Amino acid sequence: MQGKTAPNPHSIDELLTLMARLRDPQHGCPWDIKQTWQSILPHTLEEVYEVADAVDRHDATALCDELGDLLFQVVFMARIAQEQNLFSFDDVVTGITHKMIRRHPHVFGDTIYSDERAQKQAWETIKQQERTQQNTPTDFFAGIPTAMPALRRSQKLQQRAAQVGFDWTHWQEVLPKIQEELDEVSAAVADAEPFERIEEEVGDVLMGATNLARLLGVNAENALRLSNRKFENRFRRVESLLQMQGVALADAGLERMETAWNIAKQEEKQINGS
Repeated sequence: MQGKTAPNPHSIDELLTLMARLRDPQHGCPWDIKQTWQSILPHTLEEVYEVADAVDRHDATALCDELGDLLFQVVFMARIAQEQNLFSFDDVVTGITHKMIRRHPHVFGDTIYSDERAQKQAWETIKQQERTQQNTPTDFFAGIPTAMPALRRSQKLQQRAAQVGFDWTHWQEVLPKIQEELDEVSAAVADAEPFERIEEEVGDVLMGATNLARLLGVNAENALRLSNRKFENRFRRVESLLQMQGVALADAGLERMETAWNIAKQEEKQINGS
């Protein structure tokens, strides 16, 4: 009927009802019934990565689908909690709503920030106040999950330290530090140091790189993910170019692969107009 918007036949309430039915002890799905937070966590993480993949590919259709899968994981975990009288999905929604209002006093209150940096500083201050009120451990790095991907966690640790002034002034200052760490890797290898020592030095190089990214305003995790995708696409093109010559990857040799690699790079530049 013109002039009216048709009601959405599938609401969040329907999804919650569906989840309850899947978990019904007598008539539900045996697989869903036996799941726990721990057992579905790998699936939840996998859905997060699939969301990221859809975003990287600028695939709106896939993103819509993957966001649905991720939402289902949230509903699943909340349902398990509700069955144990711990919390419900409504509690999750109420909690995040109140949190966002609390962390945006410039939107939902009268606070005025001078610039974006002041807003970010206030955001961290509010988070610290929340941790204090919730009796969260007072460790300086409390709230930065150990299970977070290492690159992202490295930047979070550095951001936290920077809040108390433990930081470089300019990104250029990090470059000599990265070179210093590279020299220490070379020295450890040359001196036949134990593998653990070499691994530690390589870790220092990576941490220096994440610090550089942070000071440039770059998310290191995103940057590496995009570089991984670029490498993957470029190497697929190398394989394609070699196949056109009737040469298999395993038989090509480094020189031929490097030639194909440079062709692939040049093609990318032409496509990107650079």
